[in-house]
Amino acid sequence: MMRTRKRQDTELSFTINSIDTLRKVLGHRNEYINYIEKKLPIHIHHKGNVIKIVGEESYVDNTKLLFDRMIGLIEKKRDLNLFEIDYLIKNLFADDRDVQELMEDVIVITPRKKPIAPKNPSQKRYVDAIRKNDMVFAIGPAGTGKTYLAVAVAIAELLSHKVQRIILTRPAVEAGEKLGFLPGGLAEKVDPYLRPLYDALYDMLDYDKVMRFLDKGIIEIAPIAFMRGRTLNDSFVIMDEAQNTTSEQMKMFLTRLGFNSKAVITGDITQIDIPKEQKSGLVEVQNILKDIDGIEFIYFTEKDVVRHPLVQDIIKAYERYNLIKKG
Repeated sequence: MMRTRKRQDTELSFTINSIDTLRKVLGHRNEYINYIEKKLPIHIHHKGNVIKIVGEESYVDNTKLLFDRMIGLIEKKRDLNLFEIDYLIKNLFADDRDVQELMEDVIVITPRKKPIAPKNPSQKRYVDAIRKNDMVFAIGPAGTGKTYLAVAVAIAELLSHKVQRIILTRPAVEAGEKLGFLPGGLAEKVDPYLRPLYDALYDMLDYDKVMRFLDKGIIEIAPIAFMRGRTLNDSFVIMDEAQNTTSEQMKMFLTRLGFNSKAVITGDITQIDIPKEQKSGLVEVQNILKDIDGIEFIYFTEKDVVRHPLVQDIIKAYERYNLIKKG
């Protein structure tokens, strides 16, 4: 590693000997180093296997630390993406052990060898809460990984035989539409509402295994009305879009929980689609269950969004608009 100084800028050069590691650090068509340049006031140049960082000394040192952490993750067989690099940038001043603990907490590995892991401290708290408690509520905006991570933990527990089945459910309510107006029988009517749950499963298990689990009832996906009258033992139960439950539906669902079972309830209380005269079960339950041991509430904000970076800006813009409208 070589450091020189030009005028007020510091230059720091280092070598990456592994071509495979270099390719992963740079990203496709230099995508990752271009992103780092956008986020930090530095310039990055590379020639062959030598990378040079140019800028103010403190930023140069921090950028070198960022590269060290990226390389460390790659050496531990972790494929990088923009969301993980963004997390590393935002946590440059965090303790190395804290960053590694988060990034190395692999919940499950997909058939394409992609590790599913929490991508920020809020997601880490959420995953730890699910592991620790029998019932967890996750409340926050879209794109924060509420349902996706719950499905990942559910699959991990199923594959390790901690539970015997996974049950995924959500209210068949969307922007005020009623099932009767949709074409087809009941299965065809509710299927569009359950599609995001199928998507998460197909991302984490191969298609044949999902089909086999569905056929055998090891994984069940159904609208919330199908939960009535059941007792769910040895199950990992996830309710998605819980903001669209009524008080009665929420109570009915929560009292289905049987022995050796977990329940995760997710929703966004800013996106309620049930009629305004009905109170959201997810809004109400926060006051009813807040002091019960074994139940934990995890709250996400727009800062925890792990979709396209524009999603955070969109959420903030809507929040500002709603504040102006109320004022």
